[in-house]
Amino acid sequence: MAISSRALFDLADSHRIYVEEGLAAYREHQIAEENEPLKPGAAFNLVNKLLKLNEVLEHPAVEVILLSRNSADTGLRIFHSIQHYKLSITRAAFCSGNSPYRYIPAFGSQLFLSLDGADVRQALELGVAAATIVPSRHSRKSDDHLKIAFDGDAVLFSDESEKIFQQEGLESFARKEKLAAKEPLEGGPFKPFLAALQQIQMAFPDGEAPISTCLITARSAPAHERVVRTLRAWNIRIDESLFLGGLAKDSFLQAFEADIYFDDHREYCDSASNLVATGHVPHGVLNP
Repeated sequence: MAISSRALFDLADSHRIYVEEGLAAYREHQIAEENEPLKPGAAFNLVNKLLKLNEVLEHPAVEVILLSRNSADTGLRIFHSIQHYKLSITRAAFCSGNSPYRYIPAFGSQLFLSLDGADVRQALELGVAAATIVPSRHSRKSDDHLKIAFDGDAVLFSDESEKIFQQEGLESFARKEKLAAKEPLEGGPFKPFLAALQQIQMAFPDGEAPISTCLITARSAPAHERVVRTLRAWNIRIDESLFLGGLAKDSFLQAFEADIYFDDHREYCDSASNLVATGHVPHGVLNP
């Protein structure tokens, strides 16, 4: 997993100084405060729980890479903060104002989280699961069990069906999904990440994995069948599947107690972020 410094830590005040006063003032501020730990950011809890998986796995399976537009000089505070919270992060790319997305494939990352939408789009074009973290005050910290929720079309699956819904309406969408029920959907940007999570789950006895996954989709019967058959064809299991038929997802995310939720619809992400940490996936027909 690759993560930007602003997704991992709360750098809002520092970023404001950079925007309002310039690079020199930002550098001076970061050096003056370099021994003052930064507060956790929107994706901190997710990172912390992912890294804790290594403590209970026979062979460590999770690595987190820090990607930052800071220089190594101004980034010293970030590494001090990593040490303060005892996060096992040792690899990083500090790019001195340039976009770090180009290093994602070199590090072999399967997920990239950032507050910079342009970097996220570039990562998606490279074939990496990526999302723009939507600022949220919510963070589930009750235990070490990691719960990740996904939207379906344009996230786990391609946007081929979403295109039909947007262009032809619900009736045509339902009719065509029923006819294509036995034809697996193409994979979306988060299919490889879901598969990687399943590999970690398989390292534990049945029912004991500290990871739970959930599909939360606006689909309903009969359009649910194609989803079920697609996951079966991929040989990927998802722990819970909610077919909501257009109901608002917020209360279901809260009931699942998701640590993070990924959706391609920005409006839904903004709403969900009031309850759970949320990642907007700028992919598919809804994100031209």
